[in-house]
Amino acid sequence: MTLFGYSLEQIFLVVLIFAGLATVLVMFFGDAVEGIGEGLPIFNPSVILSFITLMSAAGFILEKLAWFSSVWNIIAACIIGTILSSIFYLFVLVPLRSADVSLAYTEESLGGQLGRVIVPIPVDGFGEVVIETTSGMISKRATGYDNEAIDYDETVLVVDVKDGTLFVRTYEKKFV
Repeated sequence: MTLFGYSLEQIFLVVLIFAGLATVLVMFFGDAVEGIGEGLPIFNPSVILSFITLMSAAGFILEKLAWFSSVWNIIAACIIGTILSSIFYLFVLVPLRSADVSLAYTEESLGGQLGRVIVPIPVDGFGEVVIETTSGMISKRATGYDNEAIDYDETVLVVDVKDGTLFVRTYEKKFV
Protein backbone atom coordinates (compact mmCIF):
# COMPACT_ATOMS: atom_id res chain seq x y z
CA MET A 1 0.00 0.00 0.00
CA THR A 2 1.28 3.49 -0.83
CA LEU A 3 0.36 6.76 0.76
CA PHE A 4 1.34 10.12 -0.79
CA GLY A 5 3.51 8.22 -3.23
CA TYR A 6 5.55 6.51 -0.51
CA SER A 7 5.28 2.98 0.79
CA LEU A 8 3.80 2.58 4.24
CA GLU A 9 7.10 1.05 5.37
CA GLN A 10 8.94 4.27 4.45
CA ILE A 11 6.36 6.44 6.20
CA PHE A 12 6.64 4.40 9.41
CA LEU A 13 10.43 4.65 9.27
CA VAL A 14 10.43 8.43 8.74
CA VAL A 15 7.90 8.92 11.56
CA LEU A 16 10.04 6.70 13.80
CA ILE A 17 13.16 8.78 13.08
CA PHE A 18 11.42 12.12 13.68
CA ALA A 19 9.71 10.87 16.85
CA GLY A 20 13.08 9.66 18.13
CA LEU A 21 14.65 13.06 17.43
CA ALA A 22 11.73 14.82 19.11
CA THR A 23 12.17 12.55 22.13
CA VAL A 24 15.82 13.57 22.41
CA LEU A 25 14.82 17.25 22.17
CA VAL A 26 12.18 16.81 24.89
CA MET A 27 14.81 15.17 27.09
CA PHE A 28 17.02 18.25 26.80
CA PHE A 29 14.35 20.96 26.71
CA GLY A 30 11.55 19.17 28.59
CA ASP A 31 11.30 21.78 31.31
CA ALA A 32 9.92 24.25 28.77
CA VAL A 33 6.97 21.95 27.96
CA GLU A 34 6.62 20.34 31.38
CA GLY A 35 3.34 22.04 32.32
CA ILE A 36 1.49 20.87 29.22
CA GLY A 37 0.69 17.45 30.65
CA GLU A 38 -0.43 18.60 34.10
CA GLY A 39 -4.17 18.72 33.37
CA LEU A 40 -4.65 15.52 31.43
CA PRO A 41 -1.92 12.88 31.42
CA ILE A 42 -2.72 11.95 27.81
CA PHE A 43 -1.37 15.36 26.71
CA ASN A 44 1.99 14.75 28.37
CA PRO A 45 4.66 15.13 25.63
CA SER A 46 6.49 12.03 26.87
CA VAL A 47 3.35 9.90 26.54
CA ILE A 48 2.52 11.26 23.09
CA LEU A 49 6.07 10.77 21.80
CA SER A 50 6.27 7.27 23.28
CA PHE A 51 3.00 6.36 21.54
CA ILE A 52 4.16 7.72 18.18
CA THR A 53 7.57 6.06 18.48
CA LEU A 54 6.23 2.68 19.56
CA MET A 55 3.38 2.74 17.04
CA SER A 56 5.67 3.59 14.15
CA ALA A 57 8.24 0.98 15.23
CA ALA A 58 5.54 -1.70 15.47
CA GLY A 59 4.08 -0.59 12.13
CA PHE A 60 7.48 -0.71 10.45
CA ILE A 61 8.17 -4.21 11.77
CA LEU A 62 4.70 -5.46 10.81
CA GLU A 63 5.04 -3.98 7.32
CA LYS A 64 8.52 -5.46 6.95
CA LEU A 65 7.25 -8.91 7.91
CA ALA A 66 4.03 -8.40 5.86
CA TRP A 67 1.93 -10.86 7.82
CA PHE A 68 -1.32 -9.01 7.20
CA SER A 69 -2.65 -6.37 4.86
CA SER A 70 -1.52 -2.80 5.46
CA VAL A 71 -4.83 -1.77 7.03
CA TRP A 72 -4.55 -4.53 9.64
CA ASN A 73 -0.90 -3.62 10.23
CA ILE A 74 -1.87 0.00 10.97
CA ILE A 75 -4.62 -1.13 13.38
CA ALA A 76 -2.27 -3.58 15.11
CA ALA A 77 0.47 -0.92 15.33
CA CYS A 78 -1.94 1.53 16.97
CA ILE A 79 -3.04 -1.11 19.48
CA ILE A 80 0.56 -2.07 20.27
CA GLY A 81 1.56 1.61 20.63
CA THR A 82 -1.38 2.30 22.95
CA ILE A 83 -0.67 -0.69 25.18
CA LEU A 84 3.08 -0.06 25.42
CA SER A 85 2.78 3.69 25.99
CA SER A 86 0.16 3.04 28.70
CA ILE A 87 2.56 0.65 30.40
CA PHE A 88 5.32 3.28 30.07
CA TYR A 89 3.07 5.91 31.64
CA LEU A 90 1.87 3.71 34.51
CA PHE A 91 5.15 2.04 35.44
CA VAL A 92 7.72 4.74 34.62
CA LEU A 93 6.24 8.25 34.52
CA VAL A 94 3.79 7.99 37.43
CA PRO A 95 6.41 6.61 39.88
CA LEU A 96 8.95 9.23 38.72
CA ARG A 97 6.44 12.03 39.23
CA SER A 98 5.67 10.92 42.77
CA ALA A 99 9.31 10.34 43.75
CA ASP A 100 10.79 12.86 46.15
CA VAL A 101 14.08 13.84 44.59
CA SER A 102 14.60 17.21 46.20
CA LEU A 103 17.87 17.68 48.02
CA ALA A 104 16.65 20.92 49.57
CA TYR A 105 15.31 21.24 53.09
CA THR A 106 13.35 23.85 54.96
CA GLU A 107 13.95 24.99 58.50
CA GLU A 108 10.49 23.73 59.44
CA SER A 109 11.40 20.23 58.24
CA LEU A 110 14.26 20.07 60.77
CA GLY A 111 11.85 20.13 63.72
CA GLY A 112 11.63 16.71 65.38
CA GLN A 113 14.94 15.53 63.87
CA LEU A 114 17.70 13.97 65.92
CA GLY A 115 21.16 15.50 65.78
CA ARG A 116 24.57 15.25 67.40
CA VAL A 117 26.36 18.10 69.15
CA ILE A 118 29.71 18.85 67.47
CA VAL A 119 30.42 22.13 69.32
CA PRO A 120 29.32 22.09 72.99
CA ILE A 121 26.39 24.33 73.82
CA PRO A 122 27.02 26.53 76.90
CA VAL A 123 24.33 27.93 79.21
CA ASP A 124 22.65 30.89 77.45
CA GLY A 125 24.98 30.42 74.47
CA PHE A 126 25.33 28.80 71.09
CA GLY A 127 26.98 25.63 69.85
CA GLU A 128 26.69 23.56 66.73
CA VAL A 129 24.62 20.49 65.88
CA VAL A 130 24.93 18.18 62.90
CA ILE A 131 21.84 16.42 61.51
CA GLU A 132 21.99 13.49 59.10
CA THR A 133 19.44 13.63 56.29
CA THR A 134 18.93 11.75 53.04
CA SER A 135 20.67 14.57 51.18
CA GLY A 136 23.70 14.62 53.49
CA MET A 137 24.85 16.23 56.70
CA ILE A 138 23.43 19.56 57.83
CA SER A 139 25.39 21.61 60.33
CA LYS A 140 23.44 24.37 62.12
CA ARG A 141 23.87 26.80 65.03
CA ALA A 142 22.03 25.54 68.11
CA THR A 143 21.11 26.59 71.62
CA GLY A 144 19.47 24.76 74.51
CA TYR A 145 15.68 24.97 74.51
CA ASP A 146 15.63 25.81 78.21
CA ASN A 147 19.04 27.56 78.05
CA GLU A 148 20.76 24.46 79.44
CA ALA A 149 24.32 23.37 78.67
CA ILE A 150 24.74 20.36 76.39
CA ASP A 151 28.04 18.49 76.07
CA TYR A 152 29.94 17.39 72.99
CA ASP A 153 28.67 14.25 71.19
CA GLU A 154 25.28 14.29 72.94
CA THR A 155 22.27 13.23 70.91
CA VAL A 156 19.73 16.04 70.79
CA LEU A 157 16.17 16.50 69.59
CA VAL A 158 15.34 19.61 67.56
CA VAL A 159 12.34 21.16 69.31
CA ASP A 160 12.06 24.42 67.37
CA VAL A 161 13.81 26.44 64.68
CA LYS A 162 13.86 30.25 64.67
CA ASP A 163 15.98 32.52 62.48
CA GLY A 164 18.33 29.71 61.50
CA THR A 165 18.97 28.65 65.11
CA LEU A 166 17.98 25.19 66.32
CA PHE A 167 16.46 25.00 69.79
CA VAL A 168 17.40 21.56 71.08
CA ARG A 169 17.00 19.31 74.11
CA THR A 170 19.06 16.32 75.16
CA TYR A 171 17.44 13.21 73.69
CA GLU A 172 16.81 10.45 76.15
CA LYS A 173 15.81 7.18 74.57
CA LYS A 174 13.46 5.33 76.86
CA PHE A 175 13.16 1.57 76.70
CA VAL A 176 9.73 0.20 77.46
